[in-house]
Amino acid sequence: MKTSIAVCGLALWLSSQVGLVRASDHESAVTPAEAIHRLQEGNVRFSEGHAVRLRGDCERRAQTATRGQHPFVTILSCSDSRVPLELVFDQGIGDIFVIRVAGNVCGTDEMGSIEYGVDHLGTPLLVVLGHTQCGAVTAAATEAEVHDHLKPLVEKIAPAVSKARAAHPDLRGEALVPAGTEANVWQAAEELLKNSPATRHRVQAGKLKLVGAIYDVRSGQVRWLGEHPQQNRLLGSRNQASTRPASH
Repeated sequence: MKTSIAVCGLALWLSSQVGLVRASDHESAVTPAEAIHRLQEGNVRFSEGHAVRLRGDCERRAQTATRGQHPFVTILSCSDSRVPLELVFDQGIGDIFVIRVAGNVCGTDEMGSIEYGVDHLGTPLLVVLGHTQCGAVTAAATEAEVHDHLKPLVEKIAPAVSKARAAHPDLRGEALVPAGTEANVWQAAEELLKNSPATRHRVQAGKLKLVGAIYDVRSGQVRWLGEHPQQNRLLGSRNQASTRPASH
């Protein structure tokens, strides 16, 4: 135990002595395609039971303490304890900028956190990650009675569930949850494109890729949904709204 502490302390000291304290000293640039590929490879390792758990030791901790954080992806996901993102994608300390909230909803606080990740930290990839058996989506789909602060949270998911119900009129209750989960992913992505200038501008400039995905809590596999089906329309309509002259 004392040896491990000594090694970690030495790693931290050495890192501090080699001029690695500048926040501008970013690691090698990662493209959106490379970021997705890294996540896909990590998820395959995890789901197949071959995770390598790199960049999780004291040396990595010392490195990020002195160099700062340079994650390659920002992920909005659910708070569900069965969705531990660094494990799901087999990544380490400082690799993923994580925003977790029940139902992966996108309110003001979540949007501000996402903007910190994509704009201040400059991650080239933003993922909205839903998951199977989501309790918050299930509550909205089954119209379960909820109380206190859970009520407005579930109400935020209700519009997505309504869209799923309209698209699948044959589904009711828990049978609607998978479609509602996907619709809820798209709802968060749409809110970001409409209401987050930093996110929208970076997507328009090609500096950021925004994609949806669904994690299966049973298989451990992530199903990638790609970009929002109406992304071009959402970006275009927002541009028109911002450039339209004010009425008198």
